[in-house]
Amino acid sequence: MPHVVIQSCCSDASCVVACPVNCIHPAPGEPGFAEAEMLYVDPDACVDCGACATACPADAVVPHTTLTGSQLPFLALNAEYFQVFPHADRTPLALVHEQRRLQRSGPFRVAVVGAGPAGLYAADELLKHPEISVDVFDRLPTPYGLVRAGVAPDHQRTKQIERLFGQIETQPGFRYFLGVEVGKDISHAELAARYHAVLYTVGAASDKPLNIPGDDHAGSLSATDFVGWYNGHPDKQDLAVDLSHERVVIVGNGNVALDCARILAEDPRALESTDISTLPLAGLLASNVREVVVLGRRGPAEAAFTVPELVGLAEHAGINVVVDVGDQQLVGDDVKTRLLRDLAQRPVDPAKRTIVLRFHASPVAVHGEGRVSAVEVSRNRLVVDEQGVPRAVPTGETVLLEAGMLLRAVGYHGLPVTDLPYDAESGAVPNDAGRVRPGVYVAGWVKRGPTGFIGTNKTDAEETVSCVLDDLDAGAIPEPVGTTEGLRRVIRGRQPGMVDLAGWQAIDREEKRRGAASGRPRIKIVDVDELRRVAATAREPRYSGLRRRTGR
Repeated sequence: MPHVVIQSCCSDASCVVACPVNCIHPAPGEPGFAEAEMLYVDPDACVDCGACATACPADAVVPHTTLTGSQLPFLALNAEYFQVFPHADRTPLALVHEQRRLQRSGPFRVAVVGAGPAGLYAADELLKHPEISVDVFDRLPTPYGLVRAGVAPDHQRTKQIERLFGQIETQPGFRYFLGVEVGKDISHAELAARYHAVLYTVGAASDKPLNIPGDDHAGSLSATDFVGWYNGHPDKQDLAVDLSHERVVIVGNGNVALDCARILAEDPRALESTDISTLPLAGLLASNVREVVVLGRRGPAEAAFTVPELVGLAEHAGINVVVDVGDQQLVGDDVKTRLLRDLAQRPVDPAKRTIVLRFHASPVAVHGEGRVSAVEVSRNRLVVDEQGVPRAVPTGETVLLEAGMLLRAVGYHGLPVTDLPYDAESGAVPNDAGRVRPGVYVAGWVKRGPTGFIGTNKTDAEETVSCVLDDLDAGAIPEPVGTTEGLRRVIRGRQPGMVDLAGWQAIDREEKRRGAASGRPRIKIVDVDELRRVAATAREPRYSGLRRRTGR
């Protein structure tokens, strides 16, 4: 197999379009693409041209000859995918079609609210049309959303997608208004009066509660907050993280739960060469945590974590991984169960910290006098309901796990967006393929709920932008009553700390300069006032195009 997709795959499908022989699947439009945990290279069709590796924004496609020992399992995963889902008789679905052109001449202005992956992918699609200019707004002084504040620091390959975002933001026609909160510093009505379209990509900022006694104790934290803490999110640096106890319990077994468990169980010296934030690194270096228990209410086959994340954990040489299924058997031939069976047979090194993957287990209460001291856990059994879905049912047996901290990692939930409709159950804005109404659109988690991967936002944004273009061509969007002339001056009058592209580039340079002095990719600045002071030293921004679009 000349090339292999490895763990850092973000599923944005850039490699699919680049491949001249249609050997990477599932492709956009094929069954399973929307749910795919990663993409796969057909070993029989690959011609070793390297086009996919060049196109990949996360360096996730590599020649098989360069695989490290920890990456070798992906060789088998790629081959096995095509044994189960052969593609020899399929017509290529990710062909490069002729670029759509707007029928109306413009110029058109679009405001994108949210500078995470969904927002930047949407900006990229919009800027393919020279008639359109894009202004991107974000509440924080720094862009990239969950790529900056969500991807674990030991996943540096995945973070390399920032290079793609850097190319997008330096296109002519692009502007940043960072550190600007829509709904506070500028209203939706003011944006709608100045732009032909307002596209919201604000994500899902809340987490789901456990709704069990004691969940409000000190030491019971949201995994969302914990991730923001170690990743340098400015809002999370005051989080009270107590690592003085030997055990932490994590509720939920998705990828976020595995990230949190791995960061807690990792030898913190291995994190000193990453972009982990300075204060959390100091806390981890002094940590007394020896065991992290990850609770999953159902069985191994139903676990929420992806196969690539489990492979990465299984191949981590510095951490013990213990599999606890109670009195159940690890039966089944699915990839997850096979990997877990292999893990269950490995010896435990007492010198290493341990992650326990405990299945058929749910928390029923948090104990302690105002602070977490133990978590009461119920053993479950699986019962298949009338729809054929296995459900977790308590057996009545419980066990008390002493612990000093509990992390909730049972999913994200979106909050209402001012002036937009809201579906409380899904935590999303009701929409039709991204269209809320002509002139107002959504993409990303605010559109579909908290599902998918970084690259999922690319095809999601393409769908929404297609609706924007349809409405512009149809004349369904009225001409704005105002313009964006002088908008920078207006916003700076309300928010003097606004950060533009030049300011973000100054922050980026300074963080990398500080990191280079310590042998790290960057040292994040986590204080908002300091971020704004650094941004104020900015020189003119660098653009990838020859000249900036006019008409602002």
